[in-house]
Amino acid sequence: MASLPRAREGRTDDPDRGADAAVISLRGAALSYGGRVLWQGLELDVRPGEFLAVLGPNGSGKTSLVRAVLGGRQLSAGTLTVLGRPPRRGSRHIGYVPQQATLSAHAMLRARDLVRFGIDGHGFGPRLRSRAVRRRVDEVLASVGAAAYADVPVGLLSGGERQRVRVGQALATDPRILLCDEPLLSLDLHHQRAVTRLVDDRRRSHGTAVVFVTHEINPVLGLVDRVLYLARGGYRVGTPDEVLTSEALSQLYGTQIDVVRVRDRITVVGVPDEVAEPPHHPEPPHGVRP
Repeated sequence: MASLPRAREGRTDDPDRGADAAVISLRGAALSYGGRVLWQGLELDVRPGEFLAVLGPNGSGKTSLVRAVLGGRQLSAGTLTVLGRPPRRGSRHIGYVPQQATLSAHAMLRARDLVRFGIDGHGFGPRLRSRAVRRRVDEVLASVGAAAYADVPVGLLSGGERQRVRVGQALATDPRILLCDEPLLSLDLHHQRAVTRLVDDRRRSHGTAVVFVTHEINPVLGLVDRVLYLARGGYRVGTPDEVLTSEALSQLYGTQIDVVRVRDRITVVGVPDEVAEPPHHPEPPHGVRP
């Protein structure tokens, strides 16, 4: 099991109460759409340097949890604090890697433009000088292995290349929290490994907390500290060995679920279909639409 790295020393502009304080905290949290409860009674603390995988079937509220942390969705009950405060839109302390979106091959937005939005796309705070911004963009692109296609339109990039740039955009402001919403969808194994390596390197080197929403645990199984599994209005949280068992998931679903482990892979069999969440259109965390 991956061990938690030592957290960074607190910065003077950090709004939390110390380097060891939970960066995300939920108490008695619930989220509903109409009469349908996605999850309720959620008690969770995410700490610096932790890698939390969020699992569950379609419609279980995984993306809605991310949106709540981003300040885009209010809880139905309970409390949520992010870095010791109520969540708000546009926090530069939060990086966000969204689900892949289809882009036109004719889109003129370049990779470096997308990363720049992550730096000065906030609606508040001082703006960096152009030279400083260009230097920072180049540094970020190099750090995620995307320097070679910095000036290529994003619509012409492969899925794996585009996700490298998205990770760069999310890390551009040196965030305390990195939210990843299904970042591995439609990627081949090579690019899945590349993206997960970038995310894991960041949390180990900077103590960044990672909340990683995924349908498939196996690409990140060796990196995960804890799992939050959402289903049928309830949840389980703990290490993969505690949560990803036939007994735990059968109790959560109220029906027989089989968890099969073969070497370093896990397969979950018998999960019932869930009702899809209402459609939504998540925005980048800084209110910028590329």
